[in-house]
Amino acid sequence: ALRLIQSEGSLEQVLETADTKQKGKLRERLIEFADQARMSYHLAEIVRDVPIETEIPPFDPRAMEGAVPRLRQLGMAQVVRRLTDLVSALSKDAPAAPKAEPRADLPPIENFEDIDAFAARCKELAPAAKRAAFALEADMTVATDVARLAMRLGGDLLLPGVPPEDAFAAAMPLIEADCPKAVAGLKSLPVAPETLKGEVLDVQLAAYALNPQRASFAPGALCDAEGVPGYDEHPAAAVMALAEMLGGKLDQDGVRAIYTDIELPLAGVLRGMERAGFLVDDARLRATGDEYRKHIAVLVDEIAQLAGERINLNSPKQLAELLYDRMGLPAPKKRSTNAEVLEELSEKYPICGKILEYRKYQKLVSTYIDQLIDMRDANGRVHTTFDQVGTATGRISSAEPNLQNIPVRTPLGREIRKAFVAAPGNVLVDADYSQIELRVLAHMSGDETMIDAFREGQDIHARTASEVYGVPLGEVTQAMRSSCKAVNFGIVYGISDFTLAKNIGVSRHAAKSFIERYFARYPGVKRYMDEAVETGYRQGYVTTQMGRRRYLPELTSGNYNLRAFGERCAMNSPIQGTAADIIKLAMIRVDRALSQGGFAARLILQVHDELIIEAPEEEAAGVARLLRDCMENIVALKVPLKVDIATGGDWNACK
Repeated sequence: ALRLIQSEGSLEQVLETADTKQKGKLRERLIEFADQARMSYHLAEIVRDVPIETEIPPFDPRAMEGAVPRLRQLGMAQVVRRLTDLVSALSKDAPAAPKAEPRADLPPIENFEDIDAFAARCKELAPAAKRAAFALEADMTVATDVARLAMRLGGDLLLPGVPPEDAFAAAMPLIEADCPKAVAGLKSLPVAPETLKGEVLDVQLAAYALNPQRASFAPGALCDAEGVPGYDEHPAAAVMALAEMLGGKLDQDGVRAIYTDIELPLAGVLRGMERAGFLVDDARLRATGDEYRKHIAVLVDEIAQLAGERINLNSPKQLAELLYDRMGLPAPKKRSTNAEVLEELSEKYPICGKILEYRKYQKLVSTYIDQLIDMRDANGRVHTTFDQVGTATGRISSAEPNLQNIPVRTPLGREIRKAFVAAPGNVLVDADYSQIELRVLAHMSGDETMIDAFREGQDIHARTASEVYGVPLGEVTQAMRSSCKAVNFGIVYGISDFTLAKNIGVSRHAAKSFIERYFARYPGVKRYMDEAVETGYRQGYVTTQMGRRRYLPELTSGNYNLRAFGERCAMNSPIQGTAADIIKLAMIRVDRALSQGGFAARLILQVHDELIIEAPEEEAAGVARLLRDCMENIVALKVPLKVDIATGGDWNACK
């Protein structure tokens, strides 16, 4: 549409000349939907005859140049390009500040619109190339030690152009050349990672290995942060310079192995998982959605009956007015209607419990059922995107859709998991690390009591209850075990007596006493936590077992709450990060073992400490053995790693 209007001057001119100037589908659509286009134009037209007395000064886009770094952080590459093009165009007609001369050491940019000419140039450069870089933004750019190329991409009704896949295929001689390569976002490139020959440095993964807490891992933002100029002018050349800088820092900070042994090979594994996807049973999902919608309708009626009126339950403002003004419920500060407030009120006011239930069902329908139905591809599979640089702890996150947040412990969440199925003739093989963070805690703390419990194969929560309550293991009650389970997992996250009291329903004094008894029985854990905090204060960061760093700027804050948060991070980041490194290493080993063993089975999902493989029925037993061997023997700890394995036709059946 933009190109059409730029070409003809106006929407009306486009429509009037469509019959004579356009061809094919474009001509047909412009003629058939002309009335819709005119109506849309009318609806979107801004009324400009409103009497306004204020004088509005002309806007100069050059005033926006300072926003470019932030726009890059937000991944708005097209906006940056349009803004810089506009500023450049305006600067031609107006006196501008003196510009820096182009760097003499950089070759001129060779622009290509013809794919054959671009391919020929790449082939010409390949034999002597000492290094190469590739970047994919609005155009594809390629840089070597002697050249800078730009291939114009396209792909719409007006300009079919060149798709990224074809551009990368044309650059294959350079991609396969045996020289160091620099890229940004390896798993998102149109070519498989193993296609790039020679040493590969992905600037995003390298930056993540160096500091996982950066504000942005967008390549332009990384160039700005590291003082590498020229990303707007030629992304690939800037990426090549950035790669050289970050490569040296990997060695300097001692995290080269995090990059080469974990993050780099993992990118290929995740790429394969994203492309494989997970089959979703459309009929089952729709039936679950229909059932939930019926219940939502019942809840809406029940809430209206209790309230005496109907409101928009999704509006916090209307809900607050109903509950606190018209119904007279005790209003908290800021008149909040969040889940925590409604849970407290629900003990006395049934309407609050109904609202919470409504929200629960509504979220499952809107966030999962409707989205999953829309996101299925032609084969019925859903393809999540794994974010390899999205968390400070080293864990992998999932988005569009987020398959890691589907509730597993509630009946409602389990119904949704039933819709994730194996393809006909296949089964799902599910492997889940058992209490991996507690096992890592036992290893890193060296606490003999905890180590002994895991080595003996005891129920760690029952053993903790036995130690803390001072009773024989056989006399531990379910209530004792539950309270100690809350402490065991809470300790990993630096739980406070206030939080523990709330979680297990005791007084804060009782919770404090409970934690003190816990540390008395597990002195190694207490010693580890104190030393972790001290290390954080001393060197400004803590590390995982494999050497991954977590920086702790919060420890230098004058704010007590921020420092307390930093101390908790010092305690739990090495544990969570080590667990994350273990599952990543396991994924790499499992993927390689499947390939080397000639299995048709493939990894399709990772959720925290859980791996799911879709396997032909005849391979299921062998895949289960392979999973157990790879996952339980991936690292040597002072305690054994244990994996729970199950098979089934759907995801829920595996739990």
